[in-house]
Amino acid sequence: MTISDLKNKLSDLAFKVTQMKETEPPFSGKYNDLYAEGKYICVCCSLPLFSSKNKFNSKSGWPSFYQPINEDCLKYIEDNSHNMLRVEVCCKKCNSHLGHVFDDGPRPTFKRYCINSVSMRFVEDE
Repeated sequence: MTISDLKNKLSDLAFKVTQMKETEPPFSGKYNDLYAEGKYICVCCSLPLFSSKNKFNSKSGWPSFYQPINEDCLKYIEDNSHNMLRVEVCCKKCNSHLGHVFDDGPRPTFKRYCINSVSMRFVEDE
């Protein structure tokens, strides 16, 4: 999908987050407090990313997961922006920015995948 196609497909905020690595404001995302059963897929390419079974309330203001659906769906990039050392999380299929992963999550992984709502689309289980 071209940049032009993505601009037409996505909201302005979703485009800025997924393509320009911006962040949605905390507690503003539609999936922050959603706990229905289903999966979260990439808003750009529809690759399955996270399961609701692995979602938890981190109180950070963004949807948080302790692990992805599988390790093959994500790409990890060292991020030194904003005078911080973080690990950026991107969709492995289309390279869209999703958020960051931190080492302060719950068992069993102790990871917190802090993901922008606008970078995903929720598909409820049938």
